[in-house]
Amino acid sequence: MRAERADELLRTGEITLLGQLARSSNETFLVEVRAPASQSATGTDGDARTGAVPDPAAAACSALATGDNAAPADAPVPAPDPDHAAHDGASFGPPDSDTACWAIYKPELGERPLHDFPPGLYRRERAAYLLSEALGWGIVPLTVIRDDAPFGTGSLQLFVAADPREHYFTIVEDHPDTHTALRTMAAFDVITNNTDRKSGHVLRGPDGWIWGIDHGLCFAAAFKLRTVIWEFAHDPLPPELVSDIAALAENGAPPEVAELLTTEETGALRRRARALALLGRLPEDRSGMRYPWPLV
Repeated sequence: MRAERADELLRTGEITLLGQLARSSNETFLVEVRAPASQSATGTDGDARTGAVPDPAAAACSALATGDNAAPADAPVPAPDPDHAAHDGASFGPPDSDTACWAIYKPELGERPLHDFPPGLYRRERAAYLLSEALGWGIVPLTVIRDDAPFGTGSLQLFVAADPREHYFTIVEDHPDTHTALRTMAAFDVITNNTDRKSGHVLRGPDGWIWGIDHGLCFAAAFKLRTVIWEFAHDPLPPELVSDIAALAENGAPPEVAELLTTEETGALRRRARALALLGRLPEDRSGMRYPWPLV
C-alpha cells in the first residue's frame, strides 16, 4: 500500500472499534479502518517512501491478515478469551491490505486531565508524525486527526505489527543493528522534549524498522525530557542528523507542526534544536532522574 493510499484510508475510511487497549493511561482503542464501499482500491503495492524507509501499512494490513504471529504491542482485550484473541493473527486481522487496515485511535474524550499539558494530546501525536516526516527520519507511523471517529475527535495512527515481547530494553541488547536508528530516536526525543519514552514505546516492525509511538506528552515549553534511551549518551551525532537539526533550528517548526502547538512551544522546539545541533552529540542524564515510570 502506497503512503498516499494509507493516508486516504485513515482520513476517509469507515472506522470500526475492535477493542480497548489494556493498561493505557488514556482511553486508547484498536480500530479497523475500511474504505467505503463506493471506493475502489487504487495504486499498487510497493515501498511507500523514497529511499529505504518502509511503509508500516504493509506490515499492519497484510502480514497480520495472512497469519503473521506478531501481535499488537498493546494487545486488545476482547471477550471471552483475550489472551488467545490478542495473539491469534490468523483469526483477528484485516482481510486485505488495499481496502482495510488497523489503527490506534486516541480520542480527546478519553484523555485524563493533566496539570502540565492542556487537553488535546492527540494534536501532539499528529505534530510528532509531521515533524518526523519533515526531518526525513521516519520515526513515527502515519498519524492523522479525525473528527468523525466513534468517540469524537482524536488521532488515528497506523498500527505497527510488532512482537509484543520486544521493547527498547530487549531491542538494544538483541539487535545491535538498530543502534543507529535508536540514536536517531534519542535525538528526536530531545528535540520534541518527550516526557514519556517508555521502553514499550519503541517497536521493531516485522521488517526490522524501528518505530516510536505514544507522543502525546511531547513539545512542552518547559524542559521535561523523560526517556529510557540513555545508553548512547555522549555519542556523536552523524553529520547528516546535525544538518537536519540545524535546519530546524534555522527555519523553525514547519507550518503544519506550528499550527498544532502554541507559540511558546514552537519557540522552545527551535531552541532545543539549536542547542542539540551546537552540542553535536547526545546528552547525558547527570541527575539519574530523567526516566519515565513505569519503565516499560
